Amino acid sequence: MPSETPGTDPGRHLIRYSGHAPFSPEVVVRAAGTSVFTEGRELLDFTSGQMSAILGHSHPAIVSTVREQVAHLDHLHSGMLSPPVVELARRLAGTLPEPLDRTLLLTTGAEANEAAVRMAKLVTGRHEIVSFARSWHGMTQAAANATYSAGRKGYGPAAPGNFALPVPDRHRPSVVGADGELDWRRQLDLGFEMIDAQSVGSLAACLVEPILSSGGVVELPPGYLAALAHKCRERGMLLILDEAQTGLCRTGDWYAFQHDGVVPDILTLSKTLGAGLPLAAVVTGAEIERRAHERGFLFFTTHVNDPLPAAVGNTVLDILVRDRLDERARRLGAALRDGLDELARRHEVVGDVRGRGLLLGMELVGDDVLGDGGADRLGAAVTRRCYELGLHMNIVQLPGMGGIFRIAPPLTASDEEIGRGVAVLDEALADAARAL
Repeated sequence: MPSETPGTDPGRHLIRYSGHAPFSPEVVVRAAGTSVFTEGRELLDFTSGQMSAILGHSHPAIVSTVREQVAHLDHLHSGMLSPPVVELARRLAGTLPEPLDRTLLLTTGAEANEAAVRMAKLVTGRHEIVSFARSWHGMTQAAANATYSAGRKGYGPAAPGNFALPVPDRHRPSVVGADGELDWRRQLDLGFEMIDAQSVGSLAACLVEPILSSGGVVELPPGYLAALAHKCRERGMLLILDEAQTGLCRTGDWYAFQHDGVVPDILTLSKTLGAGLPLAAVVTGAEIERRAHERGFLFFTTHVNDPLPAAVGNTVLDILVRDRLDERARRLGAALRDGLDELARRHEVVGDVRGRGLLLGMELVGDDVLGDGGADRLGAAVTRRCYELGLHMNIVQLPGMGGIFRIAPPLTASDEEIGRGVAVLDEALADAARAL
């Protein structure tokens, strides 16, 4: 095959799939630890790949597992079981509170949410789904219907019975109390009043993230998740928590819902479970699994319960436990938060820092100074400058939210790498603000 001609577009034969966002300007040829490498330089990766590589890139234990497992047992008929699958299901149950002890292993977060919604509809005998107005749950049918942050226009009618719930955003509150702060209880009540008015009496489930990631790194206020669970119980709905990005130590707890003392009826995991490889899970209790089975639950896919990714999942759990990465995420997250808070004090364009553990958000302000869309333009400029300086950062690529950074380095990052990333961001903020 002929090599690429210098100066040609390496993506010219690819279908562009990111809306209007372009591909990165350089081709990445390898990755290791907290860094990815192009042919000419190193980039510090503060997005963990696609928010997934919690153990960094090319972790030696993962490399070893893949080499051994792919030579031994990689793929089976979807009705067959293998030791890695049986073991991972058992071990996941051991990390979770009762009654969550039944697991279905899949490939992506969208697929896991698809299966969870399908199960909820079958078990309840209903079809209506509630999710946040800035949600992102995937691009397959049911997951896309429950996604409101992007991708809804131009594809024809959505499935009936999907309702949006207002986001309890404390930085940009839509309902405030006498103190001027977010009145999330009133907002939640109003949200369900609207949902009840539109419902045809067939509410099946509420699908939400404990921390909205693509929606702007919005951490639910203390008490909100418990109140939401109560709203679901009142209506006979199931609560499905999507922990694609928050699960498995990322936020400083094994699961983000533990912070609120709320146990979901169904839990979905993906990104972090495979630490960058395609592995996802739906986890529920024995009673829901029994009812679904009795009613003929069907989610038969080519790679359901495949042994190779399951073996990787077991290795991920080994490392999380051995290296106490929940504790490490809390410690590194506190250091990163301190660094970002210091940037907020020194740069007027930083309006808010939020999040938990090693899933943090930083929101820029710029509309007042730069006019409408100023924060979006500033966010894009800071992202470009970070890239030039050797730091890969990710902004929320949604209209009006392009000034919000999602910052999620691997849990294995070093203190020096955290400090270096903050220093680069500091320089990029100053350079971009001057340029605009």
